[in-house]
Amino acid sequence: MPRQPLPLVTVATSRGDRDAIVTHELTRSFGDRQALAGIDLRAPAGSVLALLGPNGAGKTTTVRILSTLLRPDGGRATVAGHDVRTAPHAVRERIGLSGQYAAVDERLTARENLYLVARLHGMSRRTARDRVVDLLDRFTLTEAADRPSGGFSGGMRRRLDLAGALTTRPAVVFLDEPTTGLDPRGRADTWQAVQDLVADGTTVLLTTQYLEEADQLADSIAVIDHGRVIARGTASELKAAVGGERISLRAAAPGTVGAVAGVLAGVGPHRPEIDRRAGRVSVATDNGSTDLQHVLAALETAGLAVADVSLAPPTLDDAFLSLTGKPRRVPDSADPATPARPRRGRRGKGTHAWRR
Repeated sequence: MPRQPLPLVTVATSRGDRDAIVTHELTRSFGDRQALAGIDLRAPAGSVLALLGPNGAGKTTTVRILSTLLRPDGGRATVAGHDVRTAPHAVRERIGLSGQYAAVDERLTARENLYLVARLHGMSRRTARDRVVDLLDRFTLTEAADRPSGGFSGGMRRRLDLAGALTTRPAVVFLDEPTTGLDPRGRADTWQAVQDLVADGTTVLLTTQYLEEADQLADSIAVIDHGRVIARGTASELKAAVGGERISLRAAAPGTVGAVAGVLAGVGPHRPEIDRRAGRVSVATDNGSTDLQHVLAALETAGLAVADVSLAPPTLDDAFLSLTGKPRRVPDSADPATPARPRRGRRGKGTHAWRR
C-alpha cells in the first residue's frame, strides 16, 4: 500500500513566498482513460519542483496542460499568476518549454534556430543577435553555431532545444525529461543551466527518469501515480519516509552473483536488486547492522567471497519503488499526451511556447 502523502514543503526564495505554479484538482481524460485524476501542485517562485512517476503516470499530461498545449477537463491551474484556461496567451508570454524530444528545424543552423525563436518573440534584430550569442556560449554550441542542426548529435540537439526554451528569460520553465539521451558532460551542463536559472529567480518544473537528477536539483518533489499525487516533500523527506537502510555488496567472483543474491533474498521482505555487469547485489533492510551481520555470516558459511560491503541510508530509488511499487520505466505503458518522436529531416511543431 502507498504511504500517506507527505506535506508539501514551502521553499523560501529570493522572490518570497509567491507561488509561480498552482494546480487544484486538475483532471484530464483521453477517451475512457483518466490520465489525471485530481492533481494538486504548488511551486514557489524561484524554486525547482520535480515530478516523478512511472511512465503513464500523468507527468507529461500535466506539463502540456500547464504550458497550454492541452486543455484540462476539470480543476484549475495558474502559471506565473495567470489561469491556463482563461489567459493562455499571458501564460505563453511568461514560460519556456523543452519537451521530451528536441524540437529544432534541422535545415537551419543553431544560430538561425535561436534567432528565429527570438524574432518570433518580438525581439529586435540587435537584441536577438546578442541573445543568440549568449545562449550559444552558455550551452557550448559556439563552435557549431553555423552548422545545420540536422547533423548534430542527440546531445547537441537537446542543448539547442533547451537554449530555445530560454530565449526570452521566462519566469517559468517546463523541462520534460531534459537530459534523456545526454552523455555525462551534457547532463552536468544541463544541471548547471537549471541551477543558474533558479539563481536568477526562475521557477522550474522538471520531469525526469533520473532520480539522482531530482535529488540534485529539486527543492521539492511530487510523486505521481495513476494520475494522482501520492507523496510530496523534499528528497530527504521522501527517503526518510521509506525507513530502514540498504545493504550493498559486490561479489568477488562474477559467477557467484546469483548465489550471493540468494543469500540476500533471506533478508526481510524485500527482493534483492542485481547489477550483473557490476557484480553488485543490494537489498533494503529494516534492521540495519543486525541483518548485515547475518548476511556476512551466511556468506561465509556458503563459501561466497565479496569484494566490498556497505550499509547506507535509503536512496530516492528506494523511495520511488516503495511508493509506486514499480520500476522507474514501464515499457508497456505510455502517457497518452506524449507526442510521437519527430521524424528526422522534417519540420516538426516547436515546443518553445512562442505561439501567439
